[in-house]
Amino acid sequence: SLLILEIIHNVIRKQRGVCVFTGIGERTREGNELYHEFVRANLLERSVLVFGQMNESPGARFETAQVGITVAESLQAHGLDVLLFVDNVFRFAQAGSELSALLGRIPSETGYQPTLTSEISQFHERIRSNEQASITAIEAVYVPADDITDPAVVAIFSHLDSILTLSRLHVQRGLYPAVNPLESSSGFL
Repeated sequence: SLLILEIIHNVIRKQRGVCVFTGIGERTREGNELYHEFVRANLLERSVLVFGQMNESPGARFETAQVGITVAESLQAHGLDVLLFVDNVFRFAQAGSELSALLGRIPSETGYQPTLTSEISQFHERIRSNEQASITAIEAVYVPADDITDPAVVAIFSHLDSILTLSRLHVQRGLYPAVNPLESSSGFL
């Protein structure tokens, strides 16, 4: 949370950009705490918070990601650089899987919805720059059972330029930031 607020503060205060925070499957308490931190840090005037809480239907959680990126595109159309935070993009994929089951679709052999790759791709294709302004995304990705080969994780990772992997072992040893450099990667040199 501290790192998120620091990044948002720098984008809003120093770069005069705006922030869209999209909380997919957040706990009510987490959303409430984040809202009050935005108010305390005086960041709310140039921020938009979009939440689809974990107790809501899969349709509401799935559409939270779409609403977040739509708000970011609208701000970008007004010439504003946008920092889009998505917490947690895996829950977007998970909500799509739940919707698929409710619609009676036969899951793929990996257990996910047959539309997993296209849904993830369509979402990420909307994160782009134009001549006037840009959308930059920072996405949290939950990795179920720490399985980096999970099909939803693989589909999400294929769209990311850089990946910072946090280490439970580093946290247990009190090493912060708890980034595992051997499992992290970047498309930038």
